[in-house]
Amino acid sequence: MRYKTTLILTLFGIALCLFNYSGIDPDNIFLFMFSVPVWIIEIFSDIHYYSVYTIYLLTIASYAIFGLIGDRFRRHNKARA
Repeated sequence: MRYKTTLILTLFGIALCLFNYSGIDPDNIFLFMFSVPVWIIEIFSDIHYYSVYTIYLLTIASYAIFGLIGDRFRRHNKARA
């Protein structure tokens, strides 16, 4: 499989957003711990100014980008060996 890390991290981002959306995490603790866009937004402004769906989209996209970066590193290291 070519983009294994991308798929795994994207599914993790989707699972994180679905977990938060389901209401099991009423204080948004897991979203605030594991979402890098939330960290960045909290540094520069208030999280309540943004739509929750925008936060979910940014979270999933950031995990997909991290997965792509991980796949590139794996492919680069495999080519070097």
